[in-house]
Amino acid sequence: MLTFIGISMVVVFTYLIMAKKLSPVTALVIVPIVFALIAGFRLELGEMMLDGLKQVAPSAALLLFAILFFGLLIDAGLFDPLINKMMTFVKGDPVKIAIGTAIIAMTVALDGDGTTTHMITISAMLALYLRIGMNPLILGTISLLSVSIMSGMTPWGGPATRAIASLGLDANEFFLPIIPTMLSGMGCILFIAFVLGKKERVRIGIINMEEISRHSLELLEVASTQTLELEKELKRPKLRWVNLILVIAVMGVLVMGLISPSILFLIGFVIAAMINYPNIEQQKERILSHSGNALTVTVLVFAAGIFSGIFSGTKMVDAISNSLISIIPDSVGGLFPLVVAITSMPFTFVLSNDAYYFGVLPILAEAGAAYGVSSLEIARASVLGQPVHFLSPLVASTLLLVGMLKTDLGEFQRYALKWTVLCSVVIIVVAFVTGAIS
Repeated sequence: MLTFIGISMVVVFTYLIMAKKLSPVTALVIVPIVFALIAGFRLELGEMMLDGLKQVAPSAALLLFAILFFGLLIDAGLFDPLINKMMTFVKGDPVKIAIGTAIIAMTVALDGDGTTTHMITISAMLALYLRIGMNPLILGTISLLSVSIMSGMTPWGGPATRAIASLGLDANEFFLPIIPTMLSGMGCILFIAFVLGKKERVRIGIINMEEISRHSLELLEVASTQTLELEKELKRPKLRWVNLILVIAVMGVLVMGLISPSILFLIGFVIAAMINYPNIEQQKERILSHSGNALTVTVLVFAAGIFSGIFSGTKMVDAISNSLISIIPDSVGGLFPLVVAITSMPFTFVLSNDAYYFGVLPILAEAGAAYGVSSLEIARASVLGQPVHFLSPLVASTLLLVGMLKTDLGEFQRYALKWTVLCSVVIIVVAFVTGAIS
């Protein structure tokens, strides 16, 4: 019964989000509460929801201060030279822009942190996309896929780290056989970037950057004096190198793990505000200008905590995973890693990585042992659904991504779903062919 209720909850939740019947925040809160009440839970729901909020609180704080930190630096014009250089290099060709986005995102994503990747990639490239009329959803899709492969499969990235820790595995034994799979994922991202760029080239053509510049000047001429003055007041070209050093320092400390990321970005935000906008009134104005985006993302993260807290606390996740294992026929036992790889797509979409890797994966590994399958193969198979996982509203970095693009989560999911599934299918096939899973 609990399995049926849990699956029904996931189906209803997904439909309401993607069909735009409810906002993500409303669906994340209302749907699990209703289904938990149907399942017979009452007063204990309060404790479950509180546990969920405690779990996501550090992520919410991280995203809040990270948005403010990078927002201030964007206002100060830190990324303007990079955008201008990129525009010169790509010469207004959407294909080159999309491929360049993939290269930047995959490089940044090597640090294993999705939030950092999105903040840097979107901050650096969004203005360029908007300037030449490219669909920003392409930027979001490429950035998300880059994180799913580079962060999802490396031993220092979140998913693989959890899989290794959960099953007590050796990192090298896990990673080395999966390197060809990871490389195929990178190739798939570049292919998807090429295809999406090609479609945009057909739609808008290759843009003449000189015309763009002239058009921008015309727009500036008709813009209000107040807007021009505000833009002039915000830019800090003389502090560009200082701001760059600040970003490098923050990212370096983040990668080394010397301090909690939320505290780190809070400190970085305060320093950036003092350096670029020492006037208290200006600081207030900059905070207010980014508060809408920051608040939206933070509320989404807390709402996701309600969903995951109820889903785990009611044991619906355990019931679903045990039911899945029980219906797997013995005849496909030899293909159990492939089953894990395929089911990791829907499982990790509706579960947080913590719930899946520390709750479900040990059960799957135990079931695999009955078929003579090693825990290493189960662990490798479990990370192959990460491209789909990162579309989940339970992923904090994805909520940040959607917020930075100023788009709707359901709209982004509808656009990116087929590309995330394609990427997952490609890496599953390559993992199977190369022996990473057998």
